[in-house]
Amino acid sequence: MILAKRYKHTRTQTLNICKDLQPEDTVAQAEEFTSPPKWHLAHSTWFFETFVLKKYLKGYKEFNHDFHFLFNSYYESLGARVARNQRGFLSRPFLSEVYEYRNYVDAQMESVFENEPGKHLCDTIELGLQHEQQHQELLVTDTKYMFSQNPLMPKWNPSLFYADKELPAIVNWLSIEEDVVTIGHEGLDFCFDNELGAHKQYLQNFSIADRVVTNQEYLEFIAAGGYTNFSLWLADGWAWVLTSLSKAPLYWQKKDENWLVFGFNGLEKINPCFPVMHLNYYEADAFARWKGLRLPTEFEFETAAKRYPQYFEPAVWQWTQSAYLPYPGFKIATGAVGEYNGKFMINQMVLRGGSIATPRGHARSTYRNFFNPHLQWQFSGIRLVKNI
Repeated sequence: MILAKRYKHTRTQTLNICKDLQPEDTVAQAEEFTSPPKWHLAHSTWFFETFVLKKYLKGYKEFNHDFHFLFNSYYESLGARVARNQRGFLSRPFLSEVYEYRNYVDAQMESVFENEPGKHLCDTIELGLQHEQQHQELLVTDTKYMFSQNPLMPKWNPSLFYADKELPAIVNWLSIEEDVVTIGHEGLDFCFDNELGAHKQYLQNFSIADRVVTNQEYLEFIAAGGYTNFSLWLADGWAWVLTSLSKAPLYWQKKDENWLVFGFNGLEKINPCFPVMHLNYYEADAFARWKGLRLPTEFEFETAAKRYPQYFEPAVWQWTQSAYLPYPGFKIATGAVGEYNGKFMINQMVLRGGSIATPRGHARSTYRNFFNPHLQWQFSGIRLVKNI
């Protein structure tokens, strides 16, 4: 069964990301917006136990009753849970117990596949796999942030899905003529509910860059006083600059007139040809203003990605100027699964594309990622647009 093979492959990929982590690495929580690796390992397993095994496997016995409280994330309808900012306090259960939990659930899932699950159950399992892939990316971003707070600046090899690539120095512009286009997911293959509601959208003439912004281009923005010129920033963005005292992207630091960046090889010199990453929305928008250009709307991005897919291979998630809102006809599903996306459609901006940490085949042209505009820890960058 193809789904059973995908299940095993996806679950193994999660373990591969964590293979070089020591038990002590898996407990630390550097900030509230991150989660410890051990929690990700357990929560992605909790999803299958809660939404598949408890519901569909007759006579299923929980691995540990306390795990429902410990590893629920944000599902209000499923009861009480550990506060998000306290996930790093979970020194117990031990990491070995979490791996036992994964093995136990995986063994029980084999019984589900042997019973030839129907369409509704298969759809739930597919959602669980897509959910685990999201947590694979979060495992990378959260753990990188945690290591960045360690004064030893340790190296780490997380088995990334894509490699950093040097970008060409010259930007070419891809032209899109005025048109009424279809936005949103169509077809029968998997998508998240926030992609549904295919609808028409009018686009004016525009051109979009054939690559994302590089470190060299962002260095020029910094050198030109980008972080000291209030006129480049949105009001909320300038308030963030003043309170955060930021002068560069996350993980950048200047030593002896040289810019360095913390990455998977520890602290090293910045490669000017690599995509600039770990920017928040405010930084992306300010850079675009400095260039006399702008960020794309998510509708412009999706249209360009469909027409010119060769220029939109995953590198960094790219901020759009679109707020995260429901498409026409969007409906929140009944039950706990309905809490997956819809309730977060407030105070967040949409990102498109995919990053070096996005599992292969996970993102697509209609995929809508979303984060609060002040957050930098994702592999997020910039693609520019100009009006014609």
